[in-house]
Amino acid sequence: MSAFKKLVDHSQKCSHFNHLAAICGWDQASMMPSGGNQARSEAMAQLSVHIHGMMTQPQLSDWINDAENESLNSEQQSTLREIKRNWQQANLLPEKLVQAKSLAGSKCEHAWRTQRGENDWVGFEKNWREVVELSREEAQIRADFAGLTPYDAMLDIYEPGTSSASLDTLFSDVKTWLPGLIDQVIDKQSTEQFTAPSGKYSTDKQKALGLEVMNLLQFDFNHGRLDESVHPFCGGVPSDVRITTRYDENEFVQSLMGIVHETGHARYEQGLPKHLSGLPSGEARSMGIHESQSLFFEMQIGRSDEFIGHLAELAGQQFSGNEFEKSNFQKIYTRVEKDFIRVDADELTYPAHVILRYEIERDLINGKIKHTDVPELWNLKMQQYLGLSTEGNFKNGCMQDIHWTDGAFGYFPSYTLGAMYAAQFMASMKNDLDVSSVIQSKDLTPIFNWLETNIWSKGSLLTTDELVKQATGETLNAQHFQDHLKNRYL
Repeated sequence: MSAFKKLVDHSQKCSHFNHLAAICGWDQASMMPSGGNQARSEAMAQLSVHIHGMMTQPQLSDWINDAENESLNSEQQSTLREIKRNWQQANLLPEKLVQAKSLAGSKCEHAWRTQRGENDWVGFEKNWREVVELSREEAQIRADFAGLTPYDAMLDIYEPGTSSASLDTLFSDVKTWLPGLIDQVIDKQSTEQFTAPSGKYSTDKQKALGLEVMNLLQFDFNHGRLDESVHPFCGGVPSDVRITTRYDENEFVQSLMGIVHETGHARYEQGLPKHLSGLPSGEARSMGIHESQSLFFEMQIGRSDEFIGHLAELAGQQFSGNEFEKSNFQKIYTRVEKDFIRVDADELTYPAHVILRYEIERDLINGKIKHTDVPELWNLKMQQYLGLSTEGNFKNGCMQDIHWTDGAFGYFPSYTLGAMYAAQFMASMKNDLDVSSVIQSKDLTPIFNWLETNIWSKGSLLTTDELVKQATGETLNAQHFQDHLKNRYL
């Protein structure tokens, strides 16, 4: 057996255990009774250690070296590149750190579910301190290997090839035009009359509506399902994708668009190349590309006039009221408002939430600030970017997100990168398709075919820049995002 074939077989074995870990994580977040958390956390930590052990077996080094001297086609070379990257990343971290971080993250995230609602920063800080310390330890190990800053080493996990220097340039430009555009749009919308959701929207009917929308978006229910959790997410594996949302019976807006967002993630997973299943080359390219797909569904398709018309029709079948008129629905879903909560933010203010988090986590992991500085810095930046104070309001401030509870530092930039990629993909797609007519027809197959051809089927065979350039003719160009926002809101 060739060295490359040995690596393929080994990678697929690791993938089976990652499959189990993913489903256990989904269950922990959506189905598991709270009393099971300690035992589940210990089991998942042990599973993490086992997977880490498999990925660091000593013979892998010889197999990789031998495979690099074998005659491989371009697809196999990409697979070997990604296997080697995963192997290098795994070998950096000692087993004790992997286990400790898993346990600390599970403990912090589980307690956060209650602490956030109680605005309990003091209790949260005690758990989060350990998560930050372990994340800094991990970041320094990765930085020493790669010759990067600690934060850039963590960023590379989610966005291979991206640096904080490039993000600083990108986000600095956004900050020159975004605040003024937000104020301009809010002023424009101030004279618009609309009917806000006000009533009782039962969870059962909201779920039924969500399932109808998922059907419209061609979600494969033979390989996935919809459930409920504290924080919406997409998990599982491509052959068994689990998405969740959260429901509020006083309004339907967030759960519905949350389902559209997570369905975008899920369709990407379901569209990944099946012949590369179990291999890193068959996985999503980066979190930025993953977010580009969820935001393509939520923002580019989901908030288009044509799609909102379909939403209004479907919602009107479940509920009654003037708020379900198409023109009113359009105003609801394009309403711009400065608010505290990122996951509920409109398309225009959302980048401000991301930039705020990026700047804080960058300085936190690089050791420029302490974790106890975060609430004050959050308040200062929230006032600077959105004119809102979060002093003493931890649950709607620095405790609102799940990502930092388990040490996912370096993740947040992916959201705004994703929005930029999504706008660029749409601009390119419009050169090939009459997108508005396709959405109006309710048969979105041509849109999904374009995405499958240009994005989904590529997996991680290409680098991010190569993927984007092949799809659009250029690497990331943030001007498409700015143009999109101006066209939609002005």
